[in-house]
Amino acid sequence: MSATVAVLVAYLLVLIALAIWSRRETDSLSGFFLAGKKLPYWVVAFSTNATGESGWLLLGLTGMGYAVGAQAYWVVVGEVIGIALSWTLISRRLKRLSDETDSITLPDVIAARFNDSKHILRSIAVVIILTMVCAYVTAQMVASGKALSSFIGMDYTSAVIVGAVIIIAYTFVGGYKAVAYTDVVQGVLMLGGLIIVPAVAISTAGGWQSVTSNLAAQDPGLLSMWHITDSGFPGWIALVSFLAIGLPFLGVPQLMVRFMSARDEDELKKARILSVIVILLFDVGAVTAGMAGRALFPGLDDAETIFPLLSTELFPPLITGVMMVVVLSAIMSTVDSLLLLASSAVVRDTLQKIVGSSRSDKTLAGYGKFVTILIGVIGVAFAIGEVKFIFWFVLFAWSGLGAAFGPVIICMLYYKRTTLPGVAAGMLGGFLTSVIWVLVFKAGTYELYEMIPGFIVGMTLTLLVSRITRER
Repeated sequence: MSATVAVLVAYLLVLIALAIWSRRETDSLSGFFLAGKKLPYWVVAFSTNATGESGWLLLGLTGMGYAVGAQAYWVVVGEVIGIALSWTLISRRLKRLSDETDSITLPDVIAARFNDSKHILRSIAVVIILTMVCAYVTAQMVASGKALSSFIGMDYTSAVIVGAVIIIAYTFVGGYKAVAYTDVVQGVLMLGGLIIVPAVAISTAGGWQSVTSNLAAQDPGLLSMWHITDSGFPGWIALVSFLAIGLPFLGVPQLMVRFMSARDEDELKKARILSVIVILLFDVGAVTAGMAGRALFPGLDDAETIFPLLSTELFPPLITGVMMVVVLSAIMSTVDSLLLLASSAVVRDTLQKIVGSSRSDKTLAGYGKFVTILIGVIGVAFAIGEVKFIFWFVLFAWSGLGAAFGPVIICMLYYKRTTLPGVAAGMLGGFLTSVIWVLVFKAGTYELYEMIPGFIVGMTLTLLVSRITRER
């Protein structure tokens, strides 16, 4: 057995051990989907970051650093601002409301806040979540296929299937608790990889000055964050779009449930500091690795393979194995959370609340486990067709969820006169605007990131319809 494969096997054994350790929590819906709301701050912080970043970080953002250089640091700025605002504005208020209403899912909280007895808001939320999660899971399965094929030479289809089986298995066995604690392991590995790989790449290239000299010879614009604005108005649109990538942190459900799962509000205060520091290190490391990689290996056909390439070319097999695990960690830490999110939408929100199933929590939790398998299989089926651009495909799903839920969560928590029709209009308007923008308008608007019009429309409709429909 090669050293690379041995490291992978050891990593999988750790995941299996965590899943078995966590399985006692999976006999209830609260346990399976929220770990009983008992998680400490360091687990919440790492789980939030690992879930929010995904294969997009290790493959997409490093590829972006490779392709456009320092301009990609605008994404870093946007993400740090976005997650800081989410912790500051959303986390504690949402946690308090979820505890007061005994909620397990984000649709639970929204439905309880607006006394949604007809399940209007819950139904809209379920449709949006399932639609976007399928797109999101597909992108992550594609990333796992790229990663395994790049590191160990496995053919793409087999790599997608192997990655999916691993993720589905430990999510099935251990539920949210297993997912959260494996996120810690995966987050630490990601952090280590994003410090070590750019450092070694820069050293191999002869130091940062050599890297910058090399990049300047290729294209001086690779070294300036502001080079993006040299093209005038289209450049400013691109800059604003990069900054807006952090906006979905204010509402994507897979992150909101992290806040709900914390032991208490004090844990969230401590988690905020750790989370912001770690995401800054994540993102700076990813962009820098891409830039150093371009100095070492210019002319790649697929920029999103630069991190695996650096890992295989610059390190001995044992460390290469660790770096492969780092990439898989980024992917797994998001897919497992998405599988649980979709499962909770089907079991808790649809079967138990909308349909009104009287089956026991233990039985429904069992159904939840099988739904994770079903969603995973759907993701694999689409992924085998191979989506080539992970960065943009993930952004599509990320923005769809963010535009649907971000504006209504802010209004729900801060504007007391928000109404049920306002929230319904905001969710549908934000979601549909982001999707239609991609399909119809994006190409003709200098690629303006769909989250921007989606968020604006979602917020406007929530406030406007609430004002029209509230009792006077």
